[in-house]
Formats: sequence, structure tokens, C-alpha cells
Amino acid sequence: MTEDLCFFNKDALVIKGPKKSPLLLRLVVVAFAMVCGVYICSICIKQISPHTTAKFLNIRIFDQPCNSSNVEEWEKPYVHYPKPETFSREECACNPVRFFAIFSMQRSGSGWFETLLNSHINVSSNGEIFGKRARRASVSAITQTLDRVYNLDWFSSASKNECNAAVGFKWMLNQGVMEHHEGIAEYFKQNGVHAIFLFRRNLLRRMISVLANSYDKSNKPLNGTHKSHVHSSMEAEVLAKYRPTINATTLIAELKHVDDRATRAIDYFKSTRHTVVYYEDVVGNRTKLKEVQDFLRLPYRELTSRQVKIHSGHLSKQVQNWDEIHKVLKGTQYESFLHLDYQR
Repeated sequence: MTEDLCFFNKDALVIKGPKKSPLLLRLVVVAFAMVCGVYICSICIKQISPHTTAKFLNIRIFDQPCNSSNVEEWEKPYVHYPKPETFSREECACNPVRFFAIFSMQRSGSGWFETLLNSHINVSSNGEIFGKRARRASVSAITQTLDRVYNLDWFSSASKNECNAAVGFKWMLNQGVMEHHEGIAEYFKQNGVHAIFLFRRNLLRRMISVLANSYDKSNKPLNGTHKSHVHSSMEAEVLAKYRPTINATTLIAELKHVDDRATRAIDYFKSTRHTVVYYEDVVGNRTKLKEVQDFLRLPYRELTSRQVKIHSGHLSKQVQNWDEIHKVLKGTQYESFLHLDYQR
């Protein structure tokens, strides 16, 4: 009996083993299938989500190289597709951008010229960004600033952001240009920057404007405020009342110094793509603005400005010691400044 019981128990043990094994395997298989099903369903749900689909599409578009087949071969070094760090250009990511800088001197019409450019829907000219000394302390500081501007990460009231076709700023020759011209010219060549030189032919008129602006800074006749540029004829009339006295002794030397500086600046950047524009030519012939737009390869637009000219009329009415100035310049290479006139 005991032996039978033992045999029975052994047989029972042997029989129970095979019965339990298939059940456990089935459970494992079912559990694995359920986990796989849940995972696959979650992937499918994410992929058909509108948000995720848009995200995937954006990534694919962003990574696609922009097609520049419609750009002439000579122009390719001057065509750029910036990828700003501070915003996305979105649908304008493949719109080509040209880089430029307006080189000028104070009171040469650069403020007016820049407002004209900024009236173009696709142009951003960001003002005198190198007015702050720290930004022009060295070539390294200058190039870091230029990188921000040309990568569209520089924001000002003129910034058009996404759909820029040309981005730049104005740069006075006394703001580090002459001191660091070698490094700047090299940066311009490597990065395909267009240089626009804007000067005045009549340097005597510029001198009068400089002296008048200096007086305005000190005396502020417009309700205690200083204005380098005005937008009404009333304001222009108030500022034009001041008639400076010019130092006749140093006049010739000062005119020559300004003239030489402009000549040297153009020479420093002769190896870069550049153009020279004179304020008087823009005033007297608006087709000059079309030439500038052609230079930057911009779609043509009629450009406008709200700025009003301050000093109008003949120079004899704008200087205290006109007879003395007339006598000093007569018979010199600058005699034409006494007669060269225009209106705006």
C-alpha cells in the first residue's frame, strides 16, 4: 500500500509537470503579444498625430539644401541662407539674403539714405551698430558683431526678420573702419559682403551741417531736445536759423583731410564688391536708387523717406563769415563748393 502510494505520488508528479508547462508558455506568449500590441498602437497613434506630422515635415524641409540653380555663377559667393539661432525663417528659409554695409561720414546724408533703403519691404539696415566702442575695440569684437547681424540675430526697429532679401547697417569711417580695415576687408571677401560708400561731393556743405549739428547738441533749440534728423518743415526751419562761423585758417586742411579719408577708405576695400554713391546724385536723380537696388540684386521698389532737409538754399545764407570763406576757397581745387548747389 505504501509502495503503491509512493508510486502514485511519483506518477502524479510526473504527470503534473507536462500539464503546467504549456499553460505557462501560453501565458508568456499572450503577455508578450499584448505588450507588443500596445507598443505598436502607441507608435501608430503618435505618427498619425497632426502635431507630430507637422514636426516631422518641418525637419525634412529644414534639412533640405536650398536650390540656388537660378543664381548666376558669379553671384553665388554673395548669396546666403542664414539660419538664425533666435527664430525660424519658416517658409522663407530658402529666400536668398545679401549682406551689405553703408560706409559713410557723419552729416553726409547716410541717415536719409538708410531710411530710403529701409522703406523697401525686404531690406533691413540696422543703423550705426558700431557707435558703441566695445563693439569695435578689436577685429575679434567686430567680427562677432558682424556674425550676429548677418545671421539675422540682430534686432532693431528696421528688422524684417524672416523674409529679408538684404541685411546690413551703416558704418561711419571714424568707428573703427580705418583702424581695422584689413581684418574687415578680409571678412567682407570671405563672407560676400557688399560695400556701399556714400559720400558728399560738396564737403563745405557737410562741414556746415557738422557745425550746426554740434550747436544743436549743446543748445537744443527744439524744445530742449537734440535732433540729428527732422520730419517736418517747421523743425527744419528752427534748426536752419543757426548760421555757423567757419575757421577760415584751417578750412583747406580740413577739407583735404576729409577728402583723403574717403579716398583711402575706397582703396582699402577695392578688392571687395563695392559701389560709390554721392548724396547729391541721389538727390538730383532718383534712378541712382534703382542702381543701388540692382547692386544688391533686389526686386525694384519705389523708395521713400519722411526725413526733411534742414539746410536749403545758397550757402551764402548759411554761414556767418561767407565773404571770408569765399576768398579762401577761390582759385583752389575746392572753389566749386562755393557754387555747387542742389535742392531736396
